[in-house]
Formats: sequence, C-alpha cells, structure tokens
Amino acid sequence: MNQLVTSISRAAGLGLLLAALAAPAARAQADLLGQLEEDTKKDAPNQLVEATFKSTRLINGHTVETPGEGTMVFLFSHNFGTVNEGFSTLFGFDNAQVRIALEYALSDRLEVGLGRTSMGQTLDGFLKYRALRQSTGRHAVPVSVTLLTSAAVTTQKYADNVPRTLGLRTAYTYQALIGRKFSPEFSFQLMPTLVHRNLVLREGEANDVYALGGGGRYKLTKRFSVNAEYHYLLSRYAADHQRNSAGVGVDIETGGHIFQLHVTNSPGLVEKQFIAETTYPFFSGNLYYGFIVSRNFTVKQRHRK
Repeated sequence: MNQLVTSISRAAGLGLLLAALAAPAARAQADLLGQLEEDTKKDAPNQLVEATFKSTRLINGHTVETPGEGTMVFLFSHNFGTVNEGFSTLFGFDNAQVRIALEYALSDRLEVGLGRTSMGQTLDGFLKYRALRQSTGRHAVPVSVTLLTSAAVTTQKYADNVPRTLGLRTAYTYQALIGRKFSPEFSFQLMPTLVHRNLVLREGEANDVYALGGGGRYKLTKRFSVNAEYHYLLSRYAADHQRNSAGVGVDIETGGHIFQLHVTNSPGLVEKQFIAETTYPFFSGNLYYGFIVSRNFTVKQRHRK
C-alpha cells in the first residue's frame, strides 16, 4: 500500500512539473502565432477601407466620401423653421429653406456638384477630390483626406437695394476633410475650413472666416446610424458675433435612398451660411429640424482594372 501511495504521489508531482513547464511554452506559442498573424496582415496587399460614411453629407457639411465613377447623386435638402416658433407656424413647418442639387463623380476620386438654395436665392457649385484613401496592408494609409472647394453666389436683392457685381455676391469655401474609420461602427473626421466672402456688410467684419469642424457617426445597425457635427469658429470677429454651427441626426438607408434626419442651430444649407452666418447657439431653443434625401443613379459603368 505504501508503495502504491508513493507511486501515485510521484506521478502527480511529475504531472504538475510537466504542466508548469508546458504553460510558458503554450503562452510563447500563442504569442508567436499572434505575431505571425500581425506580420501576415502587414505583408498583405493594400486594401481600401470602404464606407467611412454612408453619404456624401454628414449633417450640413460634406464627408470624405465621393460616389463611384459614373454615379450621379440627386440631393433634396430641407430645413424647417425653429421649433420654438410655436403653433402659428406649425412649429416651424411654414418657414423652410430648401436646396436641390446634383453631384456627379467623374472618377472614383473626383466629384463635381451644382445646387440651388432658397436662402438668399443662392447658386452654388463645388469640386471634391479624394487625395488619400484609408487602407490596410503592407503600405497602410491611416486616414482618408478629401479636398473641397466651393463657390456660392447670392442672387437676391440686398436690403439696401444697392446693385452689386457678380464678384461681390460670391463667397468661397476651402476645406480639408480628414477622416478615419476606427471600426465597422465608428468613424470620425476633422474639417479645417476657410470661408472667404468678397463682400461683408458690417463694420469691422473680416472677409475671411476660419473654423475647425469635427463630426462622426456611430453605426447601430446595418442600415441605421447616429451622426453629429460641430464647427468651431476660430476668427475673432465671427466668434464674437456669430455662433458655432452644430447638429445631430440619424442616417436611414433604404436600398437606393438614404434618408438623413437632423436637428441643427443653422438654417443655411451651404458652407458660407451654416459656418459663417449661424445666429443662435445650439442650446438656445432656436433649433431647426430638417432632412436630406439622396438617391444615386448609375450614369456610366465604371472602368474595370
């Protein structure tokens, strides 16, 4: 009996010793396999990160996205009046700003667009170029960078009825849209911005307005996401006399259409209006609710590489 107990004890001790020796080896093997997996990913061919955002618009502003080559996008944007106007205007329903626009992708990187906004009877056009695209692989690119330049011409009569030339009625916007898709659910972008107005009407007001925008989306389901956008005014006069544009909303994808519902403190629908001319702070109660409907059409088949 004593010999049996002794044999069992020795076997148990040997088992514990082998387990103690095997544990570090197993961890080392797992670490080695993890490292090999990471090295394999780094050595893999570059793969573009798709769908950083679902639409070319976030709330009021652009995203880093452009449509695929040969795609035309029809956009109908609508901002109602402020909610606190009360029942007399059906909580802003009677007072609305509308923009109708067409965008077309000349290539996967270059997009052009034209629009007409009821606010100021404004005509606008833009060029949008994807300078960098986020990718994974051997030569991964951490962010997407899209460059935007736009012009907006106010065609309505000014209140003082003084005639203005086309040049004086024009404002320009320049933006660098820097975005990253951090996960399948979360994307974020920064928007350094310059708005130049050829004509300003108030004493001491600068023609140039600098702002830094930021915005992102969080995808809750395959077809539903929550979005937010904010533009911080850097120019002193603008910061003292205007308000930072802000908005929150949701994207709802229904196949060929994307419905974007939002609430914002900016009634304007083009950059010079919502970045440089917002009057009320977001939490003042003067909020505009609105929507954007976008529909994509394939005009030309994409080139196959």
